[in-house]
Amino acid sequence: MQKENKYFIFDNPHKIGLKRLIKDVLIGPVNIFYSLKFAFCHVMPEEKKYKISICAIFKNEALYLKEWIEYHKIVGVEHFYLYNNNSEDNYETVLAPYISDGTVTLIQWPQNQAQMQCYHDGIERFKNETEWLSFIDIDEFIVPNSTDNIYEFLKPFQKKFPVVIAYWKMFGTGGMLSRDTNGLVTKDLTVSWNKYTDIGKVFFNTAFNFNKYDKRNGILHHYCWGKKGKLNLPPVNIFGKICILGKNPIPLGTDSSIFPLQINHYFTKTYDEYLQKKAKGDVYFKINPHDEEYFYEHEMKNQSVDYKIYKYLVKLELALKK
Repeated sequence: MQKENKYFIFDNPHKIGLKRLIKDVLIGPVNIFYSLKFAFCHVMPEEKKYKISICAIFKNEALYLKEWIEYHKIVGVEHFYLYNNNSEDNYETVLAPYISDGTVTLIQWPQNQAQMQCYHDGIERFKNETEWLSFIDIDEFIVPNSTDNIYEFLKPFQKKFPVVIAYWKMFGTGGMLSRDTNGLVTKDLTVSWNKYTDIGKVFFNTAFNFNKYDKRNGILHHYCWGKKGKLNLPPVNIFGKICILGKNPIPLGTDSSIFPLQINHYFTKTYDEYLQKKAKGDVYFKINPHDEEYFYEHEMKNQSVDYKIYKYLVKLELALKK
């Protein structure tokens, strides 16, 4: 079993065997096939109300919403489609000013374990309002490294590719059992895995179509395909490389510690916050798998620090003071 390579710690270790060998042999011809498809599917993106928006579902996340929204405004997100899944905290109070000024569209989504259906609904209802739609959670922060704006990073992809995948950088407790939750998640938590995770989240280009019945679109926020006319088109990663057959190609010579854009995933926060997260219920899992074993499985990989998000923190602190 291969657990990691130069760039990634694999979410699921790769089995070394005949099946993997066949995939490795096929990847070249398959990539050529889809590259030819991309050559005939250029689109002319239509200017829409928003350049980039986020679609997210939340459950009892009021404590973290303001930082998450203000941060993403700084890196270029213009609108938020937020689906409330039976929250019992003061989320309405937190979101009220953002709803009032048009930054947030709030949708009540009472269905349990219906996260993917929520995302499908987001595409169907709002694809005509925004050029790009990203699907992330409230514990995830999009960090542009090569630019200071998400849309600026995505523009070179817009005429050709329907889906762009960005990878997770996992963050842990930093050895803290608890912390003052009035502090910033992005400032307090800096201890991380020393490599990226080979899965992440998608940015969907609404100049293309989306087929919710395509089985490849079952776990939309990690992976999906787009469609142009009769052409079904795979995602590419942040390097513009086609991602199929479980492969995430990275250009030779790439600095494995700095990708041009990443998703900071504050998976556990502190130990107490992890326990609270497990207790409040989940928008995806009926039986939450985030037990003690699951916690240590992730925590024991935290042997590095990552301060890339820090370049935005002065702006974030000032925005939160207003």
